[in-house]
Amino acid sequence: MTLTDRQQAILDFLREHIAAEGRPPTLAEIAQAFGFRQARSAQDHLQALAAKGVIELVPGARGIRLLDEDGEPLAPPSGVANGFGGSGAANAPQWLTLPLLGRVAAGRPIDPQADYEGQMLLDRALFFPQPDYLLRVKGDSMVDDGIFDGDLIAVRRTPDADNNQIVVARIDGEVTVKRLKRGKGRVLLMPRNPNYAPIEVPEQADFAIEGLYCGLVRRG
Repeated sequence: MTLTDRQQAILDFLREHIAAEGRPPTLAEIAQAFGFRQARSAQDHLQALAAKGVIELVPGARGIRLLDEDGEPLAPPSGVANGFGGSGAANAPQWLTLPLLGRVAAGRPIDPQADYEGQMLLDRALFFPQPDYLLRVKGDSMVDDGIFDGDLIAVRRTPDADNNQIVVARIDGEVTVKRLKRGKGRVLLMPRNPNYAPIEVPEQADFAIEGLYCGLVRRG
């Protein structure tokens, strides 16, 4: 099918991003590249490309597969598992078993044993970097990054994160998912929904980064 100029530009962007980064862009990255005010606009364009058979949308924040003229997934770049959302050698195990953690109790770190609700077997290529557990999202503060209430996010356990990465953070006993922003002596936890205000972390707060966002699973 014939693509519009904008659709072709987005498809070219996807190809270039995967070639350069080894993984597809997020909705937020596409929106930023094309000046969209909301990530949902990027999602609409991706759905149009999927309808025309040039990409396939799969669960995950980077759930985009490029397709060839026959509708088959393109061969992944060297070192990229299944061509989307992952990394590592092509002969790495495809499946990953992750513990599912439910509602995390306030006032303490995430405990994989105390919060355990079961486990899920998932395609390793959905995530980057490789996560340690799944955590259920509550609320809509991250919708512009494609993270919705009830989604299961994959988290890599680490106390460190770079500026502007999505993190699971604990502040004064409350666990939240936000973008981390550091600068001018301040630490901010940034929502991705204009209805919510940034959270500034006070110097005296009990604050810790619990983990790094690696992708998501959306249950139907």
